[in-house]
Amino acid sequence: MFFWIYQMLQDDWSPLRVFKYVPFRTIGSTLTALVITMWLYPWFIRRLRGEKVGETIRDDGPDQHKKKSGTPTMGGSLMLIALILSSLLWANLMNSFVWLILAITFTLGVIGFVDDYQKLRKKKGITGKTKLALQFVVVGACLGVYSYIHPFNTKLTIPFLRVDLYGIDLPLWLYLPFAVTYIVGTSNAVNLTDGLDGLAIGPVIIAAGTLLILCYLGGATFMKKSLAEYLRIPAIPQVYELPVVAGAMAGAGIGFLWYNTYPASVFMGDVGSLALGGALGTLAVLSKNELLGVIILGIFVVEAISVITQTVSYKLTGKRVFRMAPIHHHFELKGWAEPKIIVRFWIIAIFLALIAMSSLKLR
Repeated sequence: MFFWIYQMLQDDWSPLRVFKYVPFRTIGSTLTALVITMWLYPWFIRRLRGEKVGETIRDDGPDQHKKKSGTPTMGGSLMLIALILSSLLWANLMNSFVWLILAITFTLGVIGFVDDYQKLRKKKGITGKTKLALQFVVVGACLGVYSYIHPFNTKLTIPFLRVDLYGIDLPLWLYLPFAVTYIVGTSNAVNLTDGLDGLAIGPVIIAAGTLLILCYLGGATFMKKSLAEYLRIPAIPQVYELPVVAGAMAGAGIGFLWYNTYPASVFMGDVGSLALGGALGTLAVLSKNELLGVIILGIFVVEAISVITQTVSYKLTGKRVFRMAPIHHHFELKGWAEPKIIVRFWIIAIFLALIAMSSLKLR
């Protein structure tokens, strides 16, 4: 909206030209989402408590989690509202990528909301297969419709190698299923990680900040020359606007973390984890950082792999690889304090982000 106002009135009032610049609007979206969440979460938590929207703790989980029973959940709803509202206020709404990522984020959030609501009211959420099928349908529909209307870059770039010399060109019919699976996988990986206070949202903020930088560099120009060309990374003009969305995600996440840090006053629920995971996956896909995203989102990847490994091992051999999956519960059962696990996972997420950023010059 602010970008539209700038376009309408720039000739009448020159200070509005500051809204032309993506860095300024990214800061604006970040601060807006942060203020919305910091300001409204106390009221929102009280409303959740009043409606008895409390978390139900699994009987087979670590014993120390039982004290968290009744903690308000579905807190991701406010994060989602802040993310979308801030993006609509500060982004250039003529950019099709903005609408695509917001559509995927919102629809995945709706699936998570319905699942959370059924868990609370009916004591049983959407079945895993149904939820997964719905995710594939909505993400597939969003990407399918977009690719039908707009040209879609289907080249896979290889981290640490020059994009102009190396890459994997895929036909659209093969790339789209890959992209859909990637986004759905990321969405569920964040959901699996959301098991300790602040464990998931910390790496989400770090990953959003990293992808923000990559999106900016992928679309920015300096002295009429593409920065992507200089850095030999994928040059996608449309992603230049996505830092505004990534900034809104980071800002909303920081505001949520204030109330989700140990001991948590509110949990995000599936409405938050599925939406944020999908948003991160979409940022990686649209900026052509799918493979580099495996590093950036490494914490979530490891959490998902631990669950898959545990499930396959138990079904094939009857034995468990970990004491409990996802892997953060394994460390809990080994005696690690919850804050220690959380902070160490954050440190690893920062380390992985730095490795990913080093790829900008190691090509």
